Order: sequence, then C-alpha cells, then structure tokens
Amino acid sequence: MIRPAKPEDATQVVPLLLQAMGELAAKFTHTDDQESINRIFEYFFQEQGNQYSYENTLVFEEEGKVLGSLTAYDGAKLIEFRKPFLTYLNLSDSDDNHPDAETQSGEFYLDSISVNAIAQGKGIGKQLIKAGLAWGEQLGHKNTGLLVEQNNTRALKLYLQMGFKIQNEKEFMGGSYHHMVFEVK
Repeated sequence: MIRPAKPEDATQVVPLLLQAMGELAAKFTHTDDQESINRIFEYFFQEQGNQYSYENTLVFEEEGKVLGSLTAYDGAKLIEFRKPFLTYLNLSDSDDNHPDAETQSGEFYLDSISVNAIAQGKGIGKQLIKAGLAWGEQLGHKNTGLLVEQNNTRALKLYLQMGFKIQNEKEFMGGSYHHMVFEVK
C-alpha cells in the first residue's frame, strides 16, 4: 500500500533516502560520519517545510514495514525547502556552500526514489513513480522531472519505459546526470 509518510516513519525511510542519495548525502551534510548524516536526515524528515520532510514523501508499506519511498515536491519551492537545511548546517552565509539546483520552476520534482534491497524487482519502484506522477498531476503540474546518473542504465531504462524523456544533461554536485521529464498529456 502506498500512503503519505508520517514523522514516525523516519527510522525506516531515512535509510531508503540515503540509499537513493548515495554519496550526495555526505556532500549535502559536509560530513562523512554516517551517524551524523543519519541524525541530520532523521531530524529533517520529521520536520515540516523542508526538502526531505515527511510532508514531501510517499511510502510503500507492506505488513507494517516500509519497503520503498519517494520524496517529491514543486520544483519552484526548492530554494525555500533547502533553506532550513543550509541554515541548520550553518551554510546559509556563503554562495560557495549552496548545492546546485537540481530542479526548476515549472516541474514537480521526484527527488529520491528508493526500494529496500530485500524488495527490489517486485515493481515497488514503478508503483511509487506512478504515485508520484499522479501526485504531481493532482497538484496541477504538467511536467514531472527527475535526475538519473548517466551510468545508471537500469534506472534510465525504467524511466524511458514509463514515458520519461531526456530533456538535457546536467552536472550536479560533481556528477553527470540526465534530466528527464514526463509530460502530462
């Protein structure tokens, strides 16, 4: 079952979020200490009005266990949503500390999609993506975007099959990505 996340889902969702982010989590938090990274993301997941909030997350739950998550939001709100995170890390005073903008105004942005390793290959990711597309459409968005690493051929293939198209290439925090867009018809 797919449902909106709740603050108490933090201990199950944050590992999925960090799995999706990979090395970007350390870059965002400016630390390699996994305990600190977990603590920071758990804090923000439980708070409102930020990029990684439970408010911006759907979960796939089965028998009381969260097996997948999708974090998404209006691309026009990225800077607003990122500000509490940067302020918390005392990074808001320098332009050098601001990560690149991975999304833009005019699209509903699928920030992070992740499925627990024990449940991969069962279509959970596809269900979450479909729920994310419906969520964006329900909010009135005509385009839904995401970034996929250029070397992630498995994810790229899935997104193409689901109707996403590569709009352009994007450098983001030292990596090379395809910026893909799904247009509501």
